[in-house]
Parts: sequence; structure tokens; C-alpha cells
Amino acid sequence: MRPRPAMADNRPMRTRPTDQRPSGQNRPSGQNGERPADHPLDRLERHLRGLPLRERKKLRTRRAIQHHALRLFAEQGYEATTVEQIAAAAEVSPSTFFRYFPSKEDVVVTDEYDPIMAELFRAQPPELSVVEALRTTYREVFRHMWAEDRDAIVTRVRLMAEVPALRARTLESIRAGTLGVVSELVAERTGRSVGDPEVQAFSWALIGMMIGAMYTWIDGGGEEDLGELIDRNMAFLAAGCPIDAPPAAG
Repeated sequence: MRPRPAMADNRPMRTRPTDQRPSGQNRPSGQNGERPADHPLDRLERHLRGLPLRERKKLRTRRAIQHHALRLFAEQGYEATTVEQIAAAAEVSPSTFFRYFPSKEDVVVTDEYDPIMAELFRAQPPELSVVEALRTTYREVFRHMWAEDRDAIVTRVRLMAEVPALRARTLESIRAGTLGVVSELVAERTGRSVGDPEVQAFSWALIGMMIGAMYTWIDGGGEEDLGELIDRNMAFLAAGCPIDAPPAAG
């Protein structure tokens, strides 16, 4: 599969501006129309509400900066949007922006879902294989992410795939962040060390499956369900990637 050519960085993205949905709106429901009791996302929300006022203000500021950044990127293009414009929209100073995000790239590639993923994974039944436990975890996390932050996810995925500077920063972020989280979880569940070559190889394979799903989604014009694409690739990984070798020559 060949990715589409990168979009011109000064061209507005064809996606809806992000919105800020009230907590609980459009959430996936259980049998009674509600999330399962004591879901990790609910525990996270309770934790956030219990933070000291200063920490809650910091979190609100961080989210406001990211919200306005993604909105401006969608409206006028990534390169055409400056840190000063983002700061003004969020009603903070440029220096405050850089206290929360080291660079303009980081406002796109950063999210808050790794702790949720880690908690869900650790709660998976011990009889599940590592890859099935991860598959269940990602399916659950992405389902809730999509319900809570769909527009933001659409904007971020397109930006990370299509803007050259963000493609490079995304790979750096994966190596420095997501890879470490996945490797740690895999090592815990298998009783191996994080630096075990097979733990690292498996973790990279998992991340590759997710990146592949992202590009399949983009190449298809965003019509397919991104969560389903990720789950399909992970199911293939869970099955041991069964693919026939090409026929022998002659």
C-alpha cells in the first residue's frame, strides 16, 4: 500500500473543526444504556475531579490550548497557523503555550490515553494471551475515545499522516512514549524484561499494525471505521499473521 502524497502544509484540512462535547455525551452504552460500572474512564474522571484546584486549572488550560490548536489547523492549515494565534485563541500567552507543549508539533501528537490503556490492560483476565489482552484493551479504549473525541481524533490522525514535520515527530513520540508503555505492559504480563529483544519486536509489530490501519483509513478517504481497522489488524496479529508464501518460481 502506498500512502497518498502529503498535503501542502498551507492548505486547510478537509475535516470538521473539533468540538468539546460535554462529559458523557454520545458515550457507548452497556445493556442499560450506561457505561459498565467503575469503568477506567469513570475512575479517571473521578480522579480529575479530585485534583487540587491548581491542577484542575492546568488541565483545563492544556485541553483548551489543544482544542483551539486543532480547530485552527483544521480551518486554515498546519503551517499557516502560528503558536501566537493558538495562544490568542486559548487566551494564554505564547510562553504559557510552551509550558504545556514543548513545540507546535507536540500539541498534535500528545494525548492522555496511555494511562487508561495501561489500567485496562492490567485488568484483563490472566487466561488471555498478550495479544488478545492488548486487542481487547485497544478495542475498548478506542471505542470510548471515538465517542468522546471523534473530531479531535480525525483531525490529529490526518495531520500526523499528511504533514511532513508531524510524521517525523509522531515517530519520535511513539518511540519515546507509546513503545515504552506497550513494552512495559508486555514485559509485566510475560515475566520478561522490557529490554528483551522479543518484547521489543512484538511491541513494534503491534505499533506497525496500528500505523497500517491509520494509513488504510486515510487512503480510503476516512470512510471506514478506524477502530474496526485497528481491531482487524490486531486480530491478524493475534492469529500469528498467517499468510501464504508466494509460489516457488518455475
